[in-house]
Amino acid sequence: MTFARRVFTVAGIYGLIVLLPLYGLEEQIGRDAPPPITHPEYFYGFIGVAVAWQVAFLIIGRDPAGYRPLMIPAMIEKASFVAAVAVLYALGRVEATSLVAGGADLLLGILFAVAFIKTRPKPAA
Repeated sequence: MTFARRVFTVAGIYGLIVLLPLYGLEEQIGRDAPPPITHPEYFYGFIGVAVAWQVAFLIIGRDPAGYRPLMIPAMIEKASFVAAVAVLYALGRVEATSLVAGGADLLLGILFAVAFIKTRPKPAA
C-alpha cells in the first residue's frame, strides 16, 4: 500500500469516527461549551460537509494517482480549519482544547502535502 493510500484512508476513517457522533451531541455540546448552539443549520451543515470530505479522502485513498488533483482542496480543507482555530484561539474565542483538533488537522494537512508530492500523476489516457 502506498503512502498516499494509507494517509488518505486512515484520515477518512479517523474523520468519520470523530465526526459522526457529533450528530447526536448538539445539546451536550451546548451544555459543555456554552452558549447552546443557536443556529443548528450551521452545526449540522458543517458536520455534513466535513463527512462528505471524509468520504472524498476514502475515494482518494483508493486511487491516489487518479485523484491526485483532489489532494489540493483536501489540503485547503485542513489548512482552513487549522487557520481558523489558531486565529480564534489567539483572539480568546476558543479554549486551548480546540488546539487539539487543530493540531490533528495540521498533522493530516502536512501528511496530505507529503502524499501529494510523493504521488506521481496518472498518465494521460
